[in-house]
Amino acid sequence: MSGLVSVLSVSAGTLLAIMVFVALVFWYVKDITQKKHTVLRNYPVIGRLRYFFEQLGEYFRQYFFTGDREEMPFNRATRGWVYRLAKNEGGVIGFGSTYNLREPGALIFVNAPFPVIEEEQLPTPPLAIGEGYCDKPFLARSIVNVSAMSYGAISKPAVRALSCGAAMAGCWVDTGEGGLSPYHLEGGCDIIMQIGTAKYGVRDADGKLSPERLKELAAHESVRAFEIKLSQGAKPGKGGVLPGGKVTAEIAAIRGIPEGGDSISPNRHRDIANADELLDRIAFVRGITGKPVGIKTAIGGWHFMHELCDAVARRGKASAPDFITVDGGEGGSGAAPQALADHMSLSIDEALPRVVDALAEAGLRDRVRVIAAGKLVTSARAAWALAAGADFVNTARGFMFALGCIQALRCHANTCPAGVTTHNPRLQRGLVVADKAERVASYCRNMNKEIDMIAHSCGLRQAREFRREHVRIVQGFGQSIAFSSLYPYPGIRTA
Repeated sequence: MSGLVSVLSVSAGTLLAIMVFVALVFWYVKDITQKKHTVLRNYPVIGRLRYFFEQLGEYFRQYFFTGDREEMPFNRATRGWVYRLAKNEGGVIGFGSTYNLREPGALIFVNAPFPVIEEEQLPTPPLAIGEGYCDKPFLARSIVNVSAMSYGAISKPAVRALSCGAAMAGCWVDTGEGGLSPYHLEGGCDIIMQIGTAKYGVRDADGKLSPERLKELAAHESVRAFEIKLSQGAKPGKGGVLPGGKVTAEIAAIRGIPEGGDSISPNRHRDIANADELLDRIAFVRGITGKPVGIKTAIGGWHFMHELCDAVARRGKASAPDFITVDGGEGGSGAAPQALADHMSLSIDEALPRVVDALAEAGLRDRVRVIAAGKLVTSARAAWALAAGADFVNTARGFMFALGCIQALRCHANTCPAGVTTHNPRLQRGLVVADKAERVASYCRNMNKEIDMIAHSCGLRQAREFRREHVRIVQGFGQSIAFSSLYPYPGIRTA
């Protein structure tokens, strides 16, 4: 009898082992062949632990996990908001918000007692960039757009998904300083071609700006404008950094640099040392391409904007940049020295109104379009930017989340588990372009839709009617103050 029990025990154990093995094979095949979840596609079976612990975190965070609003650079509540928009799941929550309305810096929109009803609402109009000042002005259709991310810093499938998704949603993609790749053009979206300090993609054999390359790029109909990057929020005062392990043969060819070597841009343009030289370079690029030319910069105070506006006043409005992209010190989708990322340049909260006010004082506000960037990944933050005076909003990390980014903080290491910032083919495989392009488009559309929703709740017919009095900012003593009191509208400076 004992022998029979032993045999049955062995048989049961063997059967259980077989069942477990079959189950693991089943889940492995299912995970590696599905196209919805990048992490599962790259890490079959094991990747399910992420979703398991993510679910547990919702219920046990007060015991074992960080709270919804505690993580940096983006907390779980913010990431969840973006994920829902990208998946078309809506921004609806239950049982009240975890957003602390008494925390200094909290945004409160001033709701209208009589919101705008549906039949009175207007579509938010597109805005022209460079109209009257260049041969081929650009009519920009979306408030929310894809901020600068270079091919190299992000992967081939990521660029392809952004291009295709942006075309569906009607927004632009900024190439970043890494140059124009075939994958930017693939989807047929509007493109802003960035000219970085190393002039990747527009340089000649000596590393100088090439008029011939500018003409070639401008010949692409989808390249709508050019952006001269002075600095970026992640690392003001230092150029872009792409480790040699990410400089593939293709990326090297696009950038015009050797394969496998670290790609380190100079900390500024060697041919631009002051405001007048900057305006000379803007005029040069605009004259060759016939398209709008703007600048991107982080802001450290009032001096630069006053110097720039004074130079335009001497030379005339036609000399002004067609747009200014203001990057806050909290920006940064790629690698950056921590000393600069943590402590250099003003946040977008302070930089944006300073730029807008400087332009208004100089009588240039209608001439120069303002694009805001720097952790503006939610519709509330984007609506705040419009109230501050921005015409458009750029976001990089918002669209990275839409691509499947899980904030693993491995952007610089070529080991991104979501396939967004790696050139490892095995990890890239998890990022399915067709699926993620839909999410990119949904995120953009839903951001614009929610911005309009906030506007209507404030009693505005469309989002471009936002003004500073529609926002209140909570102060250190726990009470809010009108944004228009913190930053009163300036008068026009007279000579």
